[in-house]
Amino acid sequence: MHKIASPSGALAQHTPMMQQYLELKRQHPESLLLYRMGDFYELFYGDAEKAARLLDITLTTRGQSAGQPIRMAGIPYHALETYLARLVKLGESVVICEQVGDPTGKGPMQREVSRIVTPGTLTDASLLEERKDALLMALARQRQRLGLAWLNLASGDFTLTEIAAAYLPATLERVRPAEILLPESLDIVLPASRAAQTRRPEWHFAADTARRLLCAHFQVQSLAAFGAEHLEPSIAAAGALLQYAQATQSGALPHVQSLRIEEESVYLGLDAATRRNLELTETLRGEASPTLFSLLDCCVTSMGARCLRHSLHHPLRDTRISAARQEAVAELLAARRVDALRQRLKHQADIERISGRIALENARPRDLSALRDSLLGLPELAAELAFAAQEPDFSPLENNLLAQLAADLVAPEAALALLCSAIAEEPAALLRDGGVIASGFDAELDELRAINDNCGAFLLQMEARERERTGIASLKVEFNKVHGFYIEVTHTHADKVPDDYRRRQTLKNVERYITPELKTFEDKALSAQERALTREKALFEDVLAGLREHVAALQRIARAIARLDMLASFAETAERRDWRRPEFSALPGLSITGGRHPVVENEMGDSGETFIANDLRLAENRRLLVITGPNMGGKSTYMRQTALIALLAHIGSFVPAQKAVLGPLDRVFTRIGASDDLASGRSTFMVEMTEAAAILHQATANSLVLMDEIGRGTSTFDGLALAFAICRHLLEKNRCLALFATHYFELTRLAEEYPALSNVHLDAVEHGERIVFLHALEDGPANQSYGIQVAALAGMPAAVVRAAKRELRKLEEKAADNPLQPDLFSSQPRLAAHAPKAEPHPALDALDALEPDNLSPKEALDTLYALKKLLVDQKAGG
Repeated sequence: MHKIASPSGALAQHTPMMQQYLELKRQHPESLLLYRMGDFYELFYGDAEKAARLLDITLTTRGQSAGQPIRMAGIPYHALETYLARLVKLGESVVICEQVGDPTGKGPMQREVSRIVTPGTLTDASLLEERKDALLMALARQRQRLGLAWLNLASGDFTLTEIAAAYLPATLERVRPAEILLPESLDIVLPASRAAQTRRPEWHFAADTARRLLCAHFQVQSLAAFGAEHLEPSIAAAGALLQYAQATQSGALPHVQSLRIEEESVYLGLDAATRRNLELTETLRGEASPTLFSLLDCCVTSMGARCLRHSLHHPLRDTRISAARQEAVAELLAARRVDALRQRLKHQADIERISGRIALENARPRDLSALRDSLLGLPELAAELAFAAQEPDFSPLENNLLAQLAADLVAPEAALALLCSAIAEEPAALLRDGGVIASGFDAELDELRAINDNCGAFLLQMEARERERTGIASLKVEFNKVHGFYIEVTHTHADKVPDDYRRRQTLKNVERYITPELKTFEDKALSAQERALTREKALFEDVLAGLREHVAALQRIARAIARLDMLASFAETAERRDWRRPEFSALPGLSITGGRHPVVENEMGDSGETFIANDLRLAENRRLLVITGPNMGGKSTYMRQTALIALLAHIGSFVPAQKAVLGPLDRVFTRIGASDDLASGRSTFMVEMTEAAAILHQATANSLVLMDEIGRGTSTFDGLALAFAICRHLLEKNRCLALFATHYFELTRLAEEYPALSNVHLDAVEHGERIVFLHALEDGPANQSYGIQVAALAGMPAAVVRAAKRELRKLEEKAADNPLQPDLFSSQPRLAAHAPKAEPHPALDALDALEPDNLSPKEALDTLYALKKLLVDQKAGG
């Protein structure tokens, strides 16, 4: 809790209530402060104006303080969670200030900060997205190196890494934090991100202070055991992050029990552009579907969905782990256990986040009942995996993954016993409503509940006993709100009243008494409900304290369930969509038979269309494919599906292909599509060249590179020259596996210079005035681009289409007048119908006899180059 300081100086000019507010606001200047006043949370001054704009609530002016009108806006206390969720989604941090003083006392009501909510420190289920992590990241710089640390407060996962500054965009796109902490003096422009940015004092990032704070938290003498001792900037970031997280939670973080050092080389490299282009978890328009994640997410638990999302952004380079997952998927399918397993998984609560809330002491009653029911279901869940340990035919791997997961599905006995004995079968949603602790768990609570619940029965029993003891048949034991409990006796029987009766009230015809026994009962009964709630709160806190000892075991169970759910989702997808198990090879290359784009195929299936599968073969002697073909012919889809198949294989999934064999891969690069980066002042072409340059600098012989229409954003000659040079660099220097789609037909002649380059195309045919896309990959270059036909399909006015056709004929005729110059304006070189006559030569005589429009592309090229060689030879010979 944050106490309110005494007013001084200018603060004293304000009213006492506003003095409290302004002092709290001084402590939290960057956050919206919700100030509890009766049944409302009020915001003042600039906070009020901002909240009114963000939440569309009324902004008003009431009264004055220090001679200034008070701008204010408020929200009802019972709607707090709804408004909090909206503010956090907008990237705002919120400080909640509650009333803690005695409302009947003198002076202003005392208030304290009870809760701090920021986008990166969420733990409450109502504020978190179920199927997505909310991560807090901190960043520190040391020369050209950046230290990064990020924490999943809901689960306790704490990760460090150190990168070159150039890799920051890719890392942010991979981790996708909800909030980023930065030193106040750090001059850095972060790439476009939805993460909230919070500036912290420079001293929070002091490496020595950070090291001491981390060692104290983990109770170690050095960070060497975590492998972090040498990561100076990462330690600085981690210390600032830990300090911030502890401040928002008002205490220690007991579930954060380890540091994990992340090496980028562990994962298949995907830069920011590649993640966007492949639409892994978000479409290019920023929507949640259709994406690879939305297609794959058949998970029945939110833990499994988050594990799947993380895996998609962290494909593993070590194919042994991927192969183990695929083996587990194959075992589930072979044993026909997928449906039964998924039915068991459906009953599992979000143990990962519940364990985090237990550690932070903010778990709610129904969190614990859900945890209890989930732990009770673990034996049945593990039984579904018993075949993995018993059937040798299903366990060819030395360390069977399913057997390992089954071994982790063991509930800590003490925790389960505590939950079963302490928590009611169906507890109230909130602790303040009572009915949370089970009957029989605590004798004092049971007595208080009995008093409260059985007050009438007690009075009847006492009345019967007192009538028998006194012989007064008309004696009554009753209660009213003014005088409480009493025994009523008429004046007629006054002489029979025992000595232990004490007169409480005299009426006209009766006397009212109280006895020591009834007084004791009265004291208990009048406060029983309040005391029961107080006792229940104390018991609930004791239960949480007892469960905190088992947080590590609960986290282990949560990880096992999440991975199992992800594997079951892989199996469900493979079975439903006819995906096959890929193979990994030590030989370089990538071979795919009948490959499909998973998302496009699904969208086409929904509309009744059939996706055309295609093959791919890249090997040591066939490293680059130049892909030509018409617009809308499927070139980009073909390239993307290749990358997605590789990525799916590396996360351990089956793939949408009849067969896939993958050699070693270290990174996947894509240069597909581009748009202006107006914020940075970069044109479309500049963005394209920047991405291409990054690929040429970073791609290795084990990289997969996809390039689509390089050079289209500038003049034809410049673009063609760049495309030639980039293609040569990929072949000669990078020697990577590459797919190079282009409309520059001239590039296809590189196949004559480089044996490792092959030409392929996606074809189309004209049918009358229409064009039919075949979407089937064929060897060799294409013969047309069909750009004008595609424009007509797009709804271009008929007059414009006709004008374009006339202009195309003129350009082709112009190009035909100069056979030595490739036609850069059409999809292929054309031979001149009226080429200048050279000296008589047998080859030229043969050329004159040809009909250029009937030539195949290869024939046209061969003939053109033969003509050029002849003319050059003649010129050299005088």
